Amino acid sequence: MPNFLFVYHGGSMPESQEEIDKTMAAWGKWMEDNGSNLVEPGNPVGMSKTVSASGVADNGGANPASGYSVISADDIDAACAIAKSNPMIVDGSGSVEIAEIVAM
Repeated sequence: MPNFLFVYHGGSMPESQEEIDKTMAAWGKWMEDNGSNLVEPGNPVGMSKTVSASGVADNGGANPASGYSVISADDIDAACAIAKSNPMIVDGSGSVEIAEIVAM
């Protein structure tokens, strides 16, 4: 079964303990529900830099990544179905970019 990289865009850090608890519960449920497909739960990421031939930009680019996961699924459509239940999609705070990891 192929693996897929989920790159999260958007979202925000919870500000209160109540928001932290709610966010952690939602992610915990998503991970539990998709445990058989979860290769690497991933993590949030900090601000990124974009390196190109013209130099280094400190702004994270046009759509900076906010985190990642690695999922195993039958195909990209199945991976998209898993992403639809992701907390960032359910609460409308962000998006998930999905790409198959090509074994070399």
